[in-house]
Amino acid sequence: MNDITGKRTTLRYAEAEGYVYCNPNTIERVKANNLPKGDIFGVAKAAALLGSKKTAELIPHCHPVPIDSFSIHFEILEPKNAIRIQTQAKSIGKTGIEMEALTGVTVAALVIYDLLKPIDKEIEISSIKLLEKKGGKTDSQISKLASGSNAKILVCSDSCFAGKKEDGSGKVIAELLQAEGVEVLEILIVPDEPTEIQKVISNWSSEKIDLIVTTGGTGLGPRDNTTDAIRQMLEQEIPGIAEVMRSFGQDRTPFAMLSRSLAGRIGKSLIVTVPGSSNGAKESMTAILPAIFHAKKMMRGEGH
Repeated sequence: MNDITGKRTTLRYAEAEGYVYCNPNTIERVKANNLPKGDIFGVAKAAALLGSKKTAELIPHCHPVPIDSFSIHFEILEPKNAIRIQTQAKSIGKTGIEMEALTGVTVAALVIYDLLKPIDKEIEISSIKLLEKKGGKTDSQISKLASGSNAKILVCSDSCFAGKKEDGSGKVIAELLQAEGVEVLEILIVPDEPTEIQKVISNWSSEKIDLIVTTGGTGLGPRDNTTDAIRQMLEQEIPGIAEVMRSFGQDRTPFAMLSRSLAGRIGKSLIVTVPGSSNGAKESMTAILPAIFHAKKMMRGEGH
């Protein structure tokens, strides 16, 4: 099974369909509810619900997914001599629910086949497919948010500036941004001096850089100056971003609550401060990418 511990919990939706083709006489008997084994749709619906809940037990690489909503609809298509099966499923979780929607369709189709086979030897199950999938980073509304954006990264560290330690967090942040299609224009290292930090942030925001990420100086140490230095400069704080980063981190380490990361706006630039550890920086950025780039559209007056 794939590791999904790094994924965010989001609302996920899937819709699937499939067809069962029959003889014309069979369709007429279905409509009349005149079948040897009784009402097929009630049994098929119950089986689809049960089957969708058993998906992770049937398909080896599927993760168990909480099914928060599941519906199934049947439609008799007389011109095609077919029964259309459609499922819709929702889940709030770390991975999608399309397999559950598809399993529901498949099980319902098999039940219909089983109930109709005594009177029809030419039944055909066909065209089972996913119609729509939403949620997570693959959501079409979210996945393209970062397209065409740029960023600069500021590493705030006395030891890295002095050459005593190699920067790791700045490189991790750059890799995550580039994976989203963001152009990383620069990675700069400065000491933990408020005036140095503020000078760079002022210059970069005047260049209207889309996203400025600082790493380091968000803790409780005597030289952790980044948060305080940048807060003085913000025209507008965006507390929700920092809340999401801490919440995501807290699910993975109890120390995330000690982070003083913050986010806000200066002009048309979005500023985000993340921890100096590579793991802390990675988790913080994972929590907010790529959805954070929706702020770019809003700051430019382009609405939601």
